[in-house]
Amino acid sequence: MAKYGEGDKRWIVEERADGTNVHNWHWAERDCLEWSRALISALLAGITVLDGEGGLTLRTVALDKLDGEAYVNIRKGKVIPGYELSLTLSWEAEVASESGAVKVTGAAEVPYLADENADEDPDLRVTIRGDETPLARRAKDAFFARGKPLVLEKIREFVAAMAKGGPAKDELESKKTPAKAAAPGAAPAAKREEAPAPAPAAKEKKSKGKDKEGFKTIEMTEKFYCRAKDIYEILMDENRWKGFTQSNARISREVGGEFSLFDGSITGVNEELQEGKLIVQKWRFGSWPDGLYSSVRLVFDEPESGVTIIKLKQTDVPEEDKYGNSTVVENTERGWRELIFQRIRGVFGFGI
Repeated sequence: MAKYGEGDKRWIVEERADGTNVHNWHWAERDCLEWSRALISALLAGITVLDGEGGLTLRTVALDKLDGEAYVNIRKGKVIPGYELSLTLSWEAEVASESGAVKVTGAAEVPYLADENADEDPDLRVTIRGDETPLARRAKDAFFARGKPLVLEKIREFVAAMAKGGPAKDELESKKTPAKAAAPGAAPAAKREEAPAPAPAAKEKKSKGKDKEGFKTIEMTEKFYCRAKDIYEILMDENRWKGFTQSNARISREVGGEFSLFDGSITGVNEELQEGKLIVQKWRFGSWPDGLYSSVRLVFDEPESGVTIIKLKQTDVPEEDKYGNSTVVENTERGWRELIFQRIRGVFGFGI
């Protein structure tokens, strides 16, 4: 029996010297706001709602704003998510008219997304940015009718991800795996005696080196009606980046200089620069595993005056981000095509 005032150590959960929260006995709270921002941005950016049907092209652009709080509480493997968020998503449309295509921009706002209403779809408000002309109202109505269900579907994916533990999901699963492996008792020990460990390890290492498992390469060729030096300048000028992306950007024009794009979502370093000919950069999303960079190579070719061909090759793009999302390659490729190259054509008049 314990002495008075000491308590019985069999029932006291003490802090371990190594900091391990054994079996998640203690309440552990994980801040998920930045994880939520990255996931919601990836889910909602670049969704094609209409692709020319009825003379209307309509797509989401980017997550403009996310405010509030998001966290996950875990105790003894039980996940309790908590979040109260508001978000604003931008959208754009091109509406065919007798005088040509008319561009319309707008926003979709979710004023309240919370765990207490996880089983209900949140309210979604659609607005127009600019004059509310008949063509603009048509685009707005189309987004409400056709875009709203797509946006709500993606939000349900976020809600489901939070219910599974958010960024702590992998940690929870990894803690379950050793317990299951140890259950058979003596079986693991027998297996260790039989298996010549060095040989399989060497074989696995060789395979990974050859195939570079878990990474992909993105390649695309884009044509622009402009001089090579003009589009090179756009890609290396932070003020023009701010203009055609409607987001913050910082870009060094020096080799070894750093850059930050799309409000800091993309960062990297210039490795090689040849004006009007070549851009080589170390390049990463903030949601990628820490310290992991891809290599971006943009080659500019001007086969005839006023026509430029850009060949993009991006190597070492991870198949998954640090939160376990497996849409990294798809979203990166779509981002280059829709959020950078297509916008440059539209804003600067280099379209085909």
